[in-house]
Amino acid sequence: MSRKPPALLTILAYGLPILFIVVPLFLFLAQSIWRVEDGTLVREPTIENYIRIFADPIYLPIFLKSCAIALGAAAITTLLGYPVALLLASLPERRKYAAVLVFAIPLLMSYVLKIYAIRALLGSNGFLNRILLWSGLIDAPLTFLIFNLQAVMLALAVMLLPFAILPIFVGLERIPRSLVEASGDLGASAWRTFRSVVLPLSLPGTIVGATFVFVLALGDFVTPQMVGGQSGFTFGRVVYSQFGFAYNWPFGAALSVLLMVTVLAVVVFTGRLTRARG
Repeated sequence: MSRKPPALLTILAYGLPILFIVVPLFLFLAQSIWRVEDGTLVREPTIENYIRIFADPIYLPIFLKSCAIALGAAAITTLLGYPVALLLASLPERRKYAAVLVFAIPLLMSYVLKIYAIRALLGSNGFLNRILLWSGLIDAPLTFLIFNLQAVMLALAVMLLPFAILPIFVGLERIPRSLVEASGDLGASAWRTFRSVVLPLSLPGTIVGATFVFVLALGDFVTPQMVGGQSGFTFGRVVYSQFGFAYNWPFGAALSVLLMVTVLAVVVFTGRLTRARG
């Protein structure tokens, strides 16, 4: 016979998420329909913030450009992360999780520190340019590696790579070993087994990893600011500027709502796609 949980535990289980998630989100949505007039917050319902997003020729192109950057970062991390996850999944049990821990360690490092490390690697006087100059492959430092949108995409891909590797690794780990062995027993080559068994069954984890990277990259504003320079203006920086320099919190909230709706749509689509894949 099951026992009901204590009333206090039930209150905490439902009350804390409502207090710290639902209520702030509701206040955030309410603020998006207010406006700022002469530096004063006017608490009157209006949709002019949302009209401005689509009517102004600046914000929607920046949003679409940011989506393209996030999608590119997701594609790069997936292409680089899948072979790494496949290698990790093929290791013996004793070495496997130790190697996974090595790839998870960067998640514990300071985000800003990792950005400075990338700048030191890709800058005009960075390690990569020095190696290329020393080898004689170039005569002058490469300037397109930093302070542009390509640098932002590359930096996001490097820093978010563990978020792609770990879900793909989990997806590969969930594949029954007996299916792989049965494929080999039936005469399939290693490539045929990978193409017909491993890859289809690992797609849900791969999709989840790509979604993680896309969502995190789409809302990032620190990386574009520190790596992108003047030409690396993304949607995250626009939202940050509204809450900071412009001091227009209602419009910044409206921009954030657009970002949140996009993220929720991607997550819902990913959920349905992974369920369809089994």
